Amino acid sequence: MDSNTVISIGKLGAVAALVMAAMGSCLGTGAAGAAAIGGWKKCYSQNKSAPFMLVAFVGAPLSQTIYGMILMGNIMKAAVAGAAFPALLGAGFLGGFAMGLSAWMQGRAGAGASDALAETGQGFGNYLMALGVIETVALFVLVFIGKTLV
Repeated sequence: MDSNTVISIGKLGAVAALVMAAMGSCLGTGAAGAAAIGGWKKCYSQNKSAPFMLVAFVGAPLSQTIYGMILMGNIMKAAVAGAAFPALLGAGFLGGFAMGLSAWMQGRAGAGASDALAETGQGFGNYLMALGVIETVALFVLVFIGKTLV
């Protein structure tokens, strides 16, 4: 295989990291967004004020897309530096998948947090901490896969 083909295949792994992380962010924000809308509806139907803070739960899964973009950049650099393309494909697909799964699960937890906060009006900090723990999975993936590419 010529070097341009090898680099191009390695860059496919880079693109996969971003795309798979973004797909998880879509699933996560969709789940949390639907629950936030339901929570607001519940508040309005009970003539209670609707908590704007539910938007924080909806937006939380977006950060994994940023992590996927950072991983994409690291894989691109490694591809140009001549790293083995199977490793770059694996890093991109598996890293992006793990980040995407973190985003999706964070969105599902955000959905529960939206429902709970809309109903009780309490516990925002606790709910945010739970989302932070789930976020940590994506950060670990970013850091440890990034270390293997250096």
